[in-house]
Order: sequence, then C-alpha cells, then structure tokens
Amino acid sequence: MTPPPNNSQMYPEASQATTVLVLGILAIVVCQILGPFAWSMGNKELEAIDSGRRPPEGRANANAGRILGIVGTVLLGLGLLGILIVVAIGGMAVIAGS
Repeated sequence: MTPPPNNSQMYPEASQATTVLVLGILAIVVCQILGPFAWSMGNKELEAIDSGRRPPEGRANANAGRILGIVGTVLLGLGLLGILIVVAIGGMAVIAGS
C-alpha cells in the first residue's frame, strides 16, 4: 500500500500562510509597521493559492493575516496622522508664544 502524497509533492511552492498570519497579528498587537508587509504577502499568497502553486489549505490563514495587515496599516496611518497633528499644534503654540 502506497502512502498518500503529501502537499510538498503536489505543490511546487511552500505555503507562507502562517507567516502572513503571524505578521498580521504582530501588526495589530505590537508593531503596526508590519501591517503593509502582512497585507502584501497575504495578497501574494492568495494569488499563489489561486494559481495552484501553493496548497489551498492555507487560504483561511492567508486571508486572516491579510485582513489583519490592512487593519494594522490603517492603525499605522492613524498613528502617523496623530503625530502630525501633535507636531502641528506644538508648532503653532511655539509661534503664538513668541
């Protein structure tokens, strides 16, 4: 009796879905700068799954990581906008005080 083929024999590329998910989680919890990387890698992973180069079992993890990357990117943008507003208010206060 022959053993069933494993995914490495069926698909030419290894899945990066878990990496995308970890980056997405880190983008939300620790460091929002990882958000764009998770978003981009998630898009590429889903494209590779759709083209048959990577196993479809990773679709859920890749999609979740991509969505978390989008949220992390939005949080990064809001943080940068907040810093810009604080700097602008501080600059106006310096100008008004002189």
